[in-house]
Amino acid sequence: QVQVVESGGGLVQAGGSLRLSCAASGRTFSRYTMGWFRQAPGKERQFLAAIIWSGSSTYYSDSVKGRFTISRDNAKNTVYLQMNSLKPEDTAVYYCAASSSWPARYYEYGYWGQGTQVTVSS
Repeated sequence: QVQVVESGGGLVQAGGSLRLSCAASGRTFSRYTMGWFRQAPGKERQFLAAIIWSGSSTYYSDSVKGRFTISRDNAKNTVYLQMNSLKPEDTAVYYCAASSSWPARYYEYGYWGQGTQVTVSS
């Protein structure tokens, strides 16, 4: 089992950058696929990026490909989301989640954090 806690959200101007962190507890963190999602008001939760347990493979949604980068440090039990060239439409609550599958479908992410708010002003 793993528990995750997101941090690093905040208010940023359009064109700016933020790095989100997701700290995980549990000795088996390195066995999990980790994913980032977001949910804007009135919208469904959206997949953004995922990284395999070893960090050797990643994939992204088209909406963030080239702007966001997912990475992980298994020694620190942490996964990151570097977000560049932020746009107002990136405003949302950002969630980190863990799955024992690769690649993982949405319903296969069994462990979720509480989310961190990202607001991008125009």
